Amino acid sequence: MLFRTRVTELAAADADLLTAYDAQLRGIPPSLPTGVHTERDGPLTRIVGQFRGFVATPRDMGVRGTDLDLLIARQRDYFAARGEAVEWKTRGHDLPADLTDRLTSAGFVPEERETVLIGRAAELTAAPGLPDGVTLRQVTADAELRRIAAMESIVWGQDWSWLADDLSARIAAAPDQIEVLVAEADGTVVSAAWLVYRAGTDFACLWGGSTLAEWRGRGIYRALVAARARSAAARGVRYLQVDASDDSAPILRRLGLAAVTTTTPYVWTPAAD
Repeated sequence: MLFRTRVTELAAADADLLTAYDAQLRGIPPSLPTGVHTERDGPLTRIVGQFRGFVATPRDMGVRGTDLDLLIARQRDYFAARGEAVEWKTRGHDLPADLTDRLTSAGFVPEERETVLIGRAAELTAAPGLPDGVTLRQVTADAELRRIAAMESIVWGQDWSWLADDLSARIAAAPDQIEVLVAEADGTVVSAAWLVYRAGTDFACLWGGSTLAEWRGRGIYRALVAARARSAAARGVRYLQVDASDDSAPILRRLGLAAVTTTTPYVWTPAAD
């Protein structure tokens, strides 16, 4: 009976976390980089002017059938006219249930599904020691951000040069709302991650964490989580949220973060000339 009561309590806690996530993190960030703006279209919001367009929605847009198809087509056609790709961010508990089928029918392609995890910042501050010769530090200079983008390009095997411009614009727009950390060894960036604060909410978000293959499994990722948790806790942030890959999710769950849903980007890309 005690075990069953504990399981029920944990399920209720996770449901509360999901409710907070839907209420506080599905809107538009309070600080957008220069040149980036938002536009409303019925129940959703477009973010325009960044490296690719973005569609943000509530859990249930209240639109069904043909009306939903028309809403999806408008977003696709809007960014097609700009010659830009667009991401429609879906979650596993979104309504209607056929949203992703309708996105696929409109030409959107799913990217890798990730797990949405949430943990208490104050409980994530402990970290293992770093490997010998590895140091962590915060960076803001454009040259440092380009080094991060170069490392990400190696990890993912594609051009991530856009990341340097994206991070630079975010820092310029609201330097107190983002912290970018690098892990270095012998002058080489071996991993990087950033913490994005969401003013007016109980949350900050953990992004990045990609690590060069030869440096994985040595505690660097966990050290970056802990360093960002300490910063967040010092500022009174209650929760940390992560969209985690299949590689990162098990690590984060062992640290105590709870999985509350999944998220899958559906992306439409213009045809190449």
